[in-house]
Formats: sequence, C-alpha cells, structure tokens
Amino acid sequence: MSGFDKVVGSYEEAMAGLEDNMTVIAGGFGLCGIPENLIKEIKRKGTKGLTVVSNNAGVDGKGLGILLEDRQIRKMVSSYVGENALFEQQMMSGELEVELTPQGTLAEKMRAGGAGIPAFFTATGYGTPVGEGKEVREFDGRHYILEESIVGDFSIGKAWKADRYGNLVFRKTARNFNPGAITAGKIAVVEVEEIVEPGELDPDEIHLPGIYVNRLIKGNFEKTIEQRTVRSA
Repeated sequence: MSGFDKVVGSYEEAMAGLEDNMTVIAGGFGLCGIPENLIKEIKRKGTKGLTVVSNNAGVDGKGLGILLEDRQIRKMVSSYVGENALFEQQMMSGELEVELTPQGTLAEKMRAGGAGIPAFFTATGYGTPVGEGKEVREFDGRHYILEESIVGDFSIGKAWKADRYGNLVFRKTARNFNPGAITAGKIAVVEVEEIVEPGELDPDEIHLPGIYVNRLIKGNFEKTIEQRTVRSA
C-alpha cells in the first residue's frame, strides 16, 4: 500500500509542475482556511499569468493578495472582492481580468468540476449581466442559465488533519470552499496541521477521501485574523 502515501517533503515538491498561464483553484474564505504556505510557494516560484479561482483574493499583503503584488495573477474568478484594495485597483484599471461569479454558483462550478459534470443549469443570474450570452432553458415555468463547471491544472487547499493516504478532516468554518476546490484540480495539493497514520482517523469523521488528493504536506500556519473585533470594556 506504500503507493497510496501522498506525503511530500517540501513545498517545492508540493508545487512542482506549476507553470506560467495555468489555472489554480484555491480553497479558503477570506483568510479562513486558506492554504497560506502553498500560496507563498507560488510567490517564491514567481509563476505568472495565472488564472486563479477563489471566493476572493485574500487581503492586502495576505493570502492570494501577495500574488497580486507581483502581478502573478492575470485573471481572477471570484464572488467577492471587497477586502482587498490592490485587487480593486488592478480590476478598475483593467490590469486584472475579473470574472465575478455568484457565490453559490462558484461553489457548484468547483463541485461539478470535481464530479466530472461539465455544466449545470441554475436560476441564479438569469436576467442579469451574469447570464448574458449564456444558454437559457425553462423548467417548470422558471428560467435557468447554463453554467460551465471549473477544472484547474492545480488545486490548493488546507485541512486540519489527514492520514498519509490523503483522507482529510476539516475544522469548523475552515472547511468552507476547501472540499470543492480540492476536488476540482487535476493535481490537488493540500497542506494540513497534523498527519496521522492510516487507520487512526475514524472513517465517519473523514470529510474528503484521499482519492481526490495527489500531494500532502504538513505545515506551520500563521492563521491571520482578517478583521479583529473586540468588545469594549
């Protein structure tokens, strides 16, 4: 069973094969559950011309925001852009191509891509600029638009715990977009806080089976808080 071992020894090995102009699907929501060290490795590699699919682009100087600093991202497919001033600046100037996508539609694009479903119909976006130029069908008197799924050259995600075979357990809200994003990559790379031996995880607690994971690495995480709110004394 040694061939099932997904663990790699370095972040360089984890992201080996990533090249310019590829598509990367990234898990996380804001700064919660982001694969922060894998993103840093992309920055270190200097890979450019990337299309990045993610709910948002982190914040200035954190998460995917560090890739915007070096103009490594050519296009973002996102549903939310409100926490990153550099993202807004590059989008408004036309320097960064942005495909704004309703959040639920984006989640389903990832899930469907990972499930081998090439497209699906959704009512979300019909009659708005989101639906312009897309095929429309009527079901039970309601109009739906055809949305294509997303498959990336790479997907990067973060989980809480994994065994060496890549079976993943996420922790609370850090689960967010990660399962769908991870499944939608041709090469799926996941970093985790803890790696255990096969058989140590309760099968009923596994959120994503290792069949979807190609490479696994244990990392140390900063876990930056996006917006710190405290109660007044």
